[in-house]
Amino acid sequence: MGKIKVAIVGVGNCASALVQGIHYYREKDPKEAIGLIHWDIGGYRPSDIEVSAAFDIDQRKVGKTVFEAIFAEPNCTTVFFRDFPDSDIRVSQGPILDGVSDHMQDYEEEVRFLPAPGDGLSQQEIVEVLKTSKTRVLMNYLPVGSEKATAFYAECALKARVAFVNNIPVFIASNPEWAARFSQQKIPLIGDDIMSQLGATITHRALTELFKQRGVSLERTYQLNTGGNTDFLNMLNRDRLRSKKESKTEAVQAVARTRLTDANIHVGPSDYVPWQKDNKICFIRMEGKLMGNIPMHLDLRLSVEDSPNSAGVGIDVIRCAALAMDRNLGGILEGPCAIFCKHPPVPHSNEEAYQMTESFIRCEE
Repeated sequence: MGKIKVAIVGVGNCASALVQGIHYYREKDPKEAIGLIHWDIGGYRPSDIEVSAAFDIDQRKVGKTVFEAIFAEPNCTTVFFRDFPDSDIRVSQGPILDGVSDHMQDYEEEVRFLPAPGDGLSQQEIVEVLKTSKTRVLMNYLPVGSEKATAFYAECALKARVAFVNNIPVFIASNPEWAARFSQQKIPLIGDDIMSQLGATITHRALTELFKQRGVSLERTYQLNTGGNTDFLNMLNRDRLRSKKESKTEAVQAVARTRLTDANIHVGPSDYVPWQKDNKICFIRMEGKLMGNIPMHLDLRLSVEDSPNSAGVGIDVIRCAALAMDRNLGGILEGPCAIFCKHPPVPHSNEEAYQMTESFIRCEE
């Protein structure tokens, strides 16, 4: 079926885990391919994904090959694959726009961004890179809060006619105006805010659905998250955190029997702990009432390597976007958005989203 050529915006920890994962599974037997939701999606296997271009603003990555850049500081995710082939795909310099928070300059160089000199490529130049590289899917891994920069690259995707996957909580797929533009041009759009394979949000959602299914009244809940990567450092700027908090909160509210008041639900990144690196620790508490109005509570602690947890889903998202391109489908992909993202345009229960995505893969929609 040919290769799925993918361009990456933001060569950070998530991009590192994604690129490592693509190559890690190349030589695997399907029976040994632990850690993927799907081995085959519409005839596409992980080995059919190929990085065609990449964009970043950090001087330690710009100009390097993708395989070199994914290990450059401030990246700190676990390294589980290094045996890459020779490559001439180099990281191009994109514009900063609002992609870097000012407060990050207060931290040491090994944990923050070091912007390369100059303005970076123009929109026209980036579109040309996407076209000449025969890119089919553009993956947005910019830092949380990069609203102008995300809109910039979404526009690039439209002009280059490539599918756009918005992995961050800037609302593109869930914005009717953007969704309409992608639909009118028959370009696939998946978003917003990728939901990890087995992370805090999907676990919190599953427990919330369990409360509903078992007749337990959920009265209050919180989800607290700490981590030590650039994502958590970036989100110390609470102004950039607003959309992330909305995205994660709505993911839980969408499956509750009754929506909780703002005073009774708190979901969101909580603090930056440098020594945690790319490990994320999540604390979930849920308080409710059982039969006879008797109180109960649940406390859960989840520890995961954050970026590989995201990349396992990214490999599926890319292939779903490519399938849509093959089938000349444009606009939001409702099933994949709902199962793979925290803030989809149309929310569904986990089971509904799963079944819709399986139907999409089998071309039953």
